[in-house]
Amino acid sequence: MHFGFLISAASAVAPLLAVTNVQWALLVVVLLTTLVFLAIFAQFASLWLQCKMTRAGIGIKDLVFMRFRKVNPAIIVRAKIMAVQAGLRDQGALSTKALEAYLLAGGNVTNVIRALIAAQKAAIPLDWNTAQAIDLAGRDILEAVSTSVYPKVIDCPDPGRSEGSLSAVAADGIEVRVRARVTVRTNIQQLIGGATEETVIARVGQGIVQAIGSTESYKLVLENPDSISRTVLKQGLEAQTAYEIVSIDIADVDVGINIGARLQADRAEADMQVAQAKAEQRRAAALAAEQEMIARIQQNKAAVVLAESEVPRAIAEAFSSGKLGLLDFYELRNVQADTLMRETIAGSGNERTSTEAF
Repeated sequence: MHFGFLISAASAVAPLLAVTNVQWALLVVVLLTTLVFLAIFAQFASLWLQCKMTRAGIGIKDLVFMRFRKVNPAIIVRAKIMAVQAGLRDQGALSTKALEAYLLAGGNVTNVIRALIAAQKAAIPLDWNTAQAIDLAGRDILEAVSTSVYPKVIDCPDPGRSEGSLSAVAADGIEVRVRARVTVRTNIQQLIGGATEETVIARVGQGIVQAIGSTESYKLVLENPDSISRTVLKQGLEAQTAYEIVSIDIADVDVGINIGARLQADRAEADMQVAQAKAEQRRAAALAAEQEMIARIQQNKAAVVLAESEVPRAIAEAFSSGKLGLLDFYELRNVQADTLMRETIAGSGNERTSTEAF
């Protein structure tokens, strides 16, 4: 009887135990879901509260999906809050998805938003598309807007590349050394594709050199340095550049060397060398002519010696034929001796003719 009661009690309790296990399983699932939600909410609670307090329009679901898309939610929330609080006019383009896409493209979202805020406060026309294009091109858009509001000064020549100054020569041949300071501000409309500071420095340097070169005297440059500035500003040097030239100020003017005198001295030295070369050429030609004359003299002397060698033969033939007698021969010898004596007295008797042997 006891066993029957136990069996009937167990059969009655079994359905209750089964129902309890199901409820426990559901309770565990609910608890786990709640814990996961609380963990996620705790992770993004601070950002979500910021969005709610500032009406940035970013929900907890968007924050979670940002993490899945490998996007830093803090950067997007901070940028969106700045845009909303500053009241940017281009709110349609500054959506959460647009900010996420730009961050994934490698852009500096915070820098671009700050640049848009600064441009709006300064009444500078700048939209979201232009700003992100400038930033993705590698330009610092915030610095460009700041330079547009507060112009900056560029030294010409660049101290980082050259320690000296611009060197130009006036029309009178005097060197003038100049250092200038160029005040520029950014031209937002030409920032994309516009030339950089190096081009502005090069153009200003070229204009200063040209202006000094067209001046009649270096004294005019020293008296009126602002005339150079006015001349350079009229040339439109900021064309196709990212800057607008506000002013060009001549910071320092020094007088260098006398280039004209040095050129004249170099020219005189060159002319002297040319004259020396021509004189040396004429001397060499004269020496060659002298040697040629000496050679002709030796040739004529050889002809004389050859002719004198025929005299003894002629005398011998005259003795043989009876045309010349002994008395005539001695008379000829007396004439030769008399001639030799006269030549000796005159100082030219060191040479003896070949007929003395006869």
